[in-house]
Amino acid sequence: MTSAHMTRRTVTTAGLAAALALTPSTAARASAFAAPASVARAFAAPASSALRLPAPTGPYRIGATVHHLVDPSRNDPWVPAIGVREVMVTVLHPARTVRGYPRAPQLTPGAAGLFTFLAPEIHGLPAAGVDWAATLTHSHTGAPVLPGHWPVLLYSPGGGEARTMGTYLAEELASHGWVVVTVDHPGDASQVEFPTERPGRDLVRPTVFFRPPDAEQFRTMIDTRLADLRLVLDRLEALEGPLGRALDLGRVGVYGHSAGGTAAAQALYDDRRIAAAVNLEGYLDQVDGALFPVARNGVDRPLLLLGTDGFRDARIDRSWGAMLAHPGGHTWRRQLDDAAHQVFTDYAALVPQLRCAGLMTAADRVRLVGAIGPGAAVRAVRHQVRGFFGRRVPVGAQ
Repeated sequence: MTSAHMTRRTVTTAGLAAALALTPSTAARASAFAAPASVARAFAAPASSALRLPAPTGPYRIGATVHHLVDPSRNDPWVPAIGVREVMVTVLHPARTVRGYPRAPQLTPGAAGLFTFLAPEIHGLPAAGVDWAATLTHSHTGAPVLPGHWPVLLYSPGGGEARTMGTYLAEELASHGWVVVTVDHPGDASQVEFPTERPGRDLVRPTVFFRPPDAEQFRTMIDTRLADLRLVLDRLEALEGPLGRALDLGRVGVYGHSAGGTAAAQALYDDRRIAAAVNLEGYLDQVDGALFPVARNGVDRPLLLLGTDGFRDARIDRSWGAMLAHPGGHTWRRQLDDAAHQVFTDYAALVPQLRCAGLMTAADRVRLVGAIGPGAAVRAVRHQVRGFFGRRVPVGAQ
């Protein structure tokens, strides 16, 4: 999510402190943000409905492991008191067996608690009536990897979004034989839960973006994401054990949504380890209009630009047009019709359920994901992304 999408998020100090069980010092940092008292009251409302994610269609069952990566060579750009850069990732992979391994929740209880509070300010989601901790994925925590040599895909979510809202597409890819590594960018993501607390942050860390990022913040956001993706690839190369042996790091792709799509395209340009990329509706220019190097100079490896008619604007056309103007035929553009920006995330499946439950208006549904039906939306996104990587980072190739 770029600055154009981050327009609804404001919070009360008291509500944020309650959601995070904040220490006094952290509560003081939150005091710069304000919102109507109704938001805090809504946080205390009882949850009820559990939402469902679409099942993946591939032949493989899915295992999931969560990893906490620490880069001592970088400080956190958003909260320097932390002293290091931390990244949380989930690795989804074909599983040898899932028997005896539980299905993973989409959101951990701690993350769901904060998300429940933030939900009204994230895309206008309902303030009550949803149990965000109750949604299960189709991945099984701790299930062992199926031996093989599986290609690897990295996923970077939209600005202000968590990696967990990219589950339906990540699970689809993993079920067809890719190892998918979904990446949270802490401080940017809506909420990130860590294994433990540390000085400078709590166990569950909220986003710093309670208002749209300015030009400098957007530049920092993308630069940080690029460094995070490099860190993840570096750590995957050093990974040992059965999972490390199952990774084919000679076949790596990256995809991302919105700001994550921007980062995915630029990562393809920057890092020769990446063979192909998919940009799901991310701008390829800075806020001031300066093109990113990938759009300014072009790239010699495959890049898919996948957008919607509902989000298409002059900035998309200008920056994507610059990318497409380069010779060589390495970039393709596709568009989903009757769709909107969040169709590439789990909201494609979740928002229509909220609308059917009477928890969202028809106008908000269309604003977020478009008028396209949820089944058609999920199928179309999966088809485009899986088909592209199937040709460019194929499963089964040696």
